[in-house]
Amino acid sequence: MRPLQNRLQTLETQIKSGSIKVMIIGLGSVGGYLLDYLISRDDPAISIIAVGRNEQKMQSRVNISRVSALIRGENRSNIEVCGGVDLDDIQSVTAAIEKYKPDFIVNSSRAYPGLKYGSISWANVRAYGIWSPLAIRYTKNVLEACDAADTDAVVINTSYSDAVIPWLKSAGKPYPDFGSGNLNHLVPRIKFAAAQMLGVSDFWNVDVMFAAGHFHDVCISKEGQTEGVDLPLKIFYGGEERHLPQSEIFARCKIPMPVDQTRNMMNASSNCRIITAIIDAVRTGEQQRLFIPGFEGNIGGYPVLVGYKGAQLDAWIDESIFTFDEMHAADKASMALDGVEDVRDGKLIYTDALIEKAQKAFGVTLPKQVAFEDIDKTARFIIDEIITPQLNK
Repeated sequence: MRPLQNRLQTLETQIKSGSIKVMIIGLGSVGGYLLDYLISRDDPAISIIAVGRNEQKMQSRVNISRVSALIRGENRSNIEVCGGVDLDDIQSVTAAIEKYKPDFIVNSSRAYPGLKYGSISWANVRAYGIWSPLAIRYTKNVLEACDAADTDAVVINTSYSDAVIPWLKSAGKPYPDFGSGNLNHLVPRIKFAAAQMLGVSDFWNVDVMFAAGHFHDVCISKEGQTEGVDLPLKIFYGGEERHLPQSEIFARCKIPMPVDQTRNMMNASSNCRIITAIIDAVRTGEQQRLFIPGFEGNIGGYPVLVGYKGAQLDAWIDESIFTFDEMHAADKASMALDGVEDVRDGKLIYTDALIEKAQKAFGVTLPKQVAFEDIDKTARFIIDEIITPQLNK
């Protein structure tokens, strides 16, 4: 795959021509919500291709979305369904990409569909990193297919990108350009909290600069605290920095949320925001800020700008407030609490604390390191030895 900047230039041409193809791989809850959100943009330039194994099931989901959107008067998108695509069969994924030539590819597939992994891990080991081999299992196949198809598409990953994207990059493999979710779920909570503390109603005008790994998305959202880690956070309103106690901001971020698949509305919204931010950057010429896990193969999550550098469309980590080193250090600490000690040389390294907790909670011994070539084997081990016994209790 060519460098992201080159592919963004190709995408820029497509956006300006009024022809933007979005391929959604996996039409489960994340993919289904994303389909709804893209249709609701009411943008005739956007066409959507839903890709997966079960064509009949996907077509039914597309039908209800198309009809519902037209009731609202919002549907101007062409939608196609491409069935018979098995994510274990890289050639079938490659063929779909070659056939439709998408401008965006969103990988919303899951190795174990219909289960929120955190429903098992948080109560038992307080760490999500244990599931990394499952999160990367199909992502690596999709990216191998992208490379084989020599696509110019911008690729978005939806599952644990804080570690998955660095893992792929460290192994010398093609990796997604953007990760959705995680950090991006926490920023709106911070905006709501800061607006309450400032006594203002236009919470959408609160500007946040923030970096953190996946652990703090969960910990702050569930418990309103940071487990003693200092995180890079600044709040701006009306063009000025507002000095608010961080502990109170994070305490107010603890707001109730459903624990079922409706939580995936947030992940789908993150995907939609990445797509529309790039489109808006081209159409308006204004830079767009995103909060992205795993950007450029860096562990954890970072503020990212999409826009023009001179005459070229580009995307880069925003260091206007915090340095990369400040953000990276906070991300490493956050990911360690999530059970990921490091990602390097194609290996994901679990923390000793996670290995000990997993032994105590599940009676299994995780390997200290998971090599890239052992991903499928380790994913199967986690399904057979942890997920299945827990679900059968």
